[in-house]
Amino acid sequence: MAETTGISWTDATFNPWIGCAKVSPGCDHCYAEVSTPSRTMRIVWGPHEDRKRTSAGNWSLPARWNSQHGQFFALHGRRRRVFCASLADVFDNRVDPKWRNDLWDLVRATPNLDWLILTKRIGNTASMLPEDWGEGYPNVWLGISTVNQCEADRDIPKLLGVPAKVRWLSMEPLLGPVVFEGLSLNPNKESDATKALEEIDWVVVGGESGPHARPMAGEWVASLREECAAARVPFFFKQWGGNDKNKGGCELAGVEIKAWPTAA
Repeated sequence: MAETTGISWTDATFNPWIGCAKVSPGCDHCYAEVSTPSRTMRIVWGPHEDRKRTSAGNWSLPARWNSQHGQFFALHGRRRRVFCASLADVFDNRVDPKWRNDLWDLVRATPNLDWLILTKRIGNTASMLPEDWGEGYPNVWLGISTVNQCEADRDIPKLLGVPAKVRWLSMEPLLGPVVFEGLSLNPNKESDATKALEEIDWVVVGGESGPHARPMAGEWVASLREECAAARVPFFFKQWGGNDKNKGGCELAGVEIKAWPTAA
C-alpha cells in the first residue's frame, strides 16, 4: 500500500486484499483491524467476513517498484523489500484462490523485489503455494508469527517443512519467553535444538505498541538474541513497544541487533 513505511524491517508494504480473523494471542490488539485502510473500506474482521481486494492502481505499484530497481540498487546495494499483506494473511482460507493466483503471478513478474510474506496459518501453506514453487521462489522470504512458546513449538517445525529460499520468524508482539531447546526439525524424531534454529534465516523481535500494550521483559529479548548469536542467525530487534520500562536494564549493547539475512 505504501512506497515507504514505518516498519523498520521492510522498505514498502503491499496489500493485495484487506481483512482477516484473529487466530493467535498476538492478534488480540490487532493494528490492522483498526488501520486507516480497514476503517475507510469498512472492513469487518472475522472468520466468516468477506476479504476485500484492493484497487487495480494499488496492484500496479509493485510493477513500478520493480522497474525502479536500478535506482534503488544504486542507493542501497540490494533489492527493495516488500512486506506483503500487512493487513491480511496470504494463506487465509477466506481468500478467493484466484486472488492468490494473481498474487503469485505478480511475484513472478517482479524478480527485482524481495517479497516478505508473513503468516499465522503456516499449516495452510503447502496447499496454497503455486505449482511451480519448487524449492521456493528466489525473491520470497516465507515467515511465521510466533509470539509465545506454544506457537514456536507448534509452528516452527511446520515452517521448516515448507521449502523456501529464506525462512524467518516475526516474534512480535513477544508475549513470553521462548527457547528453542527441544524443538525438532521433524516432530517424529529427536533433533538438536541448535540445528533447528540454524534452519531459520532471520529472527525479528519486538514488543507490543498501542495504549493496551502488554509487557515484554528484557530477559526474554536477551535470551533470544544469545540463542541467535550462538546459531549465527541474524537477529533484528525492532522496538520495546509501549512498555519499554519493562526492559529491566537490558540495552542489548555490544551486539549487532539489526542484522539481515542473505537474500537468495
